[in-house]
Amino acid sequence: MTAELVRGQNHALPRTRLEIRVSAGKPVVAGVTLSDVDGRVRGVEWVAHPGSPQLPGLEVSKQAAADHRLAVDLGALPDEADRVNVLLALPVGAGGPVNFGAVAAPFVAVTGLDGAEVASYTVTDLDAESAVVALELYRRQDAWKVRAVGQGYAGGLADMLADQGLPQARELASQILDAVARGMARSVAAPPPRTAEADRVRRTAPATGPESGTDGTQTGLAGPQGGGQGGGGRHVGPGSGEPAQPVHAPDSARPGQDPDQQSAAAPTGGPVNYTHPNRRTSAPPTPPPAAPEPRPGEAAQPVAGDATGWSMEERLYNQVWGMFEDLARTTAAYRSAADFAESRMDQEIDRALSDPRSRIGGQGDAARDAARAKHSELVDQARQALDRDLAHLSAEADVVEPALPPAFAAWTNPVWHGYRVPMETPMALRLGDLHLPESPDLRIPMLVRLPLERGLWIDSGRSGASGATFLDGAELRRRAMDTAVAHAARLLAVYPPGDFTVHVIDPAGSASASLDPLVQSGVLTSPPAAGAAGVSQVLAALTQRVDLVQMAIRGGAADSLPPDLDTAEQLLIVHDFPHGFDDRAVTQLRYLADEGPAVGVHLLMVADREDASEYGPVLDPLWRSLLRLTPVADDHLADPWIGHAWTYEPSLPPAGSRVLTDVLAQVAQARRSWRR
Repeated sequence: MTAELVRGQNHALPRTRLEIRVSAGKPVVAGVTLSDVDGRVRGVEWVAHPGSPQLPGLEVSKQAAADHRLAVDLGALPDEADRVNVLLALPVGAGGPVNFGAVAAPFVAVTGLDGAEVASYTVTDLDAESAVVALELYRRQDAWKVRAVGQGYAGGLADMLADQGLPQARELASQILDAVARGMARSVAAPPPRTAEADRVRRTAPATGPESGTDGTQTGLAGPQGGGQGGGGRHVGPGSGEPAQPVHAPDSARPGQDPDQQSAAAPTGGPVNYTHPNRRTSAPPTPPPAAPEPRPGEAAQPVAGDATGWSMEERLYNQVWGMFEDLARTTAAYRSAADFAESRMDQEIDRALSDPRSRIGGQGDAARDAARAKHSELVDQARQALDRDLAHLSAEADVVEPALPPAFAAWTNPVWHGYRVPMETPMALRLGDLHLPESPDLRIPMLVRLPLERGLWIDSGRSGASGATFLDGAELRRRAMDTAVAHAARLLAVYPPGDFTVHVIDPAGSASASLDPLVQSGVLTSPPAAGAAGVSQVLAALTQRVDLVQMAIRGGAADSLPPDLDTAEQLLIVHDFPHGFDDRAVTQLRYLADEGPAVGVHLLMVADREDASEYGPVLDPLWRSLLRLTPVADDHLADPWIGHAWTYEPSLPPAGSRVLTDVLAQVAQARRSWRR
């Protein structure tokens, strides 16, 4: 039976290989410290945290998450380690809660590798604390126990680590929070949790085609983040065949609908609202009846839209999430199994060779051969399970991709040839594809929610992208600007006429060739701004717009906005930063990056960070506030569950295709008609 602990209570641990599961409701940082018999952490090498997630016998998550799975092998800890302390802390500067009193009480459970709970503890009675020691696992007479601690620290990680006797407590706390900030900046953000109703509904295939849209519902999405399905209803990963070794990584809740958002259309004289339009405020209906079950021995055939949701668009959206999460988890299971096989082989060889007698008469060679054969067998089994899951996901991708609407579809999808300017904003936008090295041919669409929650940065530098090694600087900058134009064209194409405006800053006028599709089609409100005067004028106008809308929202006085204020979503493309920008312009850019998205002003920066190195750390918050993308393939994005390094490739029109210019021509015509 599970022991439900209260503060100070302890419970015996029946085994040494365990998982510690954390559920906090909001993203938290999870870490572990080792301490000796005196309760002292001897050094930074005894701390596992997102910046250094592995120690002998321990593995923690690489980034902040609402749910974590920490791996513990008590038998592999250093001999001097007498305690394992499980730490939780709130990330700093992420716009979230600043203390545990503002979030639901964290829940921590110690489980076996089979998922069976041994002991659990709900960390209650926290208020101003921003860090807490939740549990400690400690040794008593060669046996291990777990104790519920719940010791909070208002001074955060630094005070908590100092209290454990770590001399470098403040420096390490700063390193941990910086690693978390970097991880959040590169992470494809997780979707909102599902509703309770949706969690009770098993994935079923729609019996009919696309529903006649009743809404334009928009669930929260910021990149291809695992499915609205996952665990209970999806079909791949560790639960789909033979049991796999535990995945030592965060275990996130499944996405669903956010019932709290209201319509973006503000009534005349009412407050300005830039949240998603036409968001439903109740749970989604039960999906259509399930498709017929496959015959015995036959695999279930994938179906496009095989997910819950209000409309076909939403079901496809959730299905893409499901594919993303399934691929992340099944790959993590394979990697974990392979690591386990490697570790087991090393241990068996070490044991065999530790006895000098085994080195005589060929016994050592036989032991090595047996250990390697077992290793190969375990890895082959894991790869077979992975290949089965990849085959299913590939078949699903083959039916999902052709069914995607334009906002979700690649430029090569035939749906763009039948493009018509929409009357409603979609819930998400595709910015490229993601894949993992174990399955390079299986691409997952990278979807980001609309409106954009943060700006974009197209990195034109050579040092950051592995795919840029053999490109010269001029070619890389050209590709970066082409990528920015393709993204801007997509944004223009998926918004209704008059709901999206694009501005361009090109100080030296060096991006004219890449900008030609936007300029020639007439979708820009004004020509690209050049020179110091042009840069200053555009930044001043957008900064003023942010100030005015913020004041109107805070004061509830939308009717006081100037009648000529463009209330459409605004996108500012900045080329070749920081050339042509003075200190004032740099400050305005930082302001727009921080404050703009909340009131409909978004940045799309095309820049090489090295070019701005003279500003030093002043610009670090700017880069972290933007989602970094690359014009060439690069493995810099992380999923929100496991933290894999995914290879990103931008979504670009095929060479020689007129699809982008044809789409922009329709957008421009619709804008002209709307203005009349």
